[in-house]
Amino acid sequence: MAKPKTIGSEELHTAIQRLADAISRRHPRPEKILLLGIANGGVELARRLVAGLSSRSSTSRAQAGTLDISFHRDDIERNPIPKEFAPTHIPSDVHGATVILVDDVLFSGRTVKAALDELFDHGRPTTVELAVLVDRGGRRLPFAADYCGLTLSVGENEKVVVTLTAKSSDQDSIVIKAL
Repeated sequence: MAKPKTIGSEELHTAIQRLADAISRRHPRPEKILLLGIANGGVELARRLVAGLSSRSSTSRAQAGTLDISFHRDDIERNPIPKEFAPTHIPSDVHGATVILVDDVLFSGRTVKAALDELFDHGRPTTVELAVLVDRGGRRLPFAADYCGLTLSVGENEKVVVTLTAKSSDQDSIVIKAL
């Protein structure tokens, strides 16, 4: 078995900064922006992006929240809802907001579809955008990220595992390993 490829915290933090910079450039004026992390992989990333945006006065109104897509997944019979999950928490009304869905890895697009279903159960935003830390390719649905930190070429028989720790960001990593 091949040794897993690892991307360390420094490159990962640079990618997160790139995401925050791109969001800030697209939204230079203060507006209502909700960054909703798709549970569980996008939650910590959304928090970090809001922190990065808060340091820029142009997008200081950005807020982080969580979307639980468990009940919208199309594979719920094969993959039951985990015992530990992050419930949906949207810090303000989505009506009239710019919503940026945030996830750690974009693969087939099925997670994005489920996130859109959950989001529209809560209202109708003005705009919905997608920010991902890693685009690994292999799309099966027609979704593309508006913001992408890293683009990796990953085989169908490999998995991308992102670790973003809330307590110590120097332990952050991305590991590509064989299935």
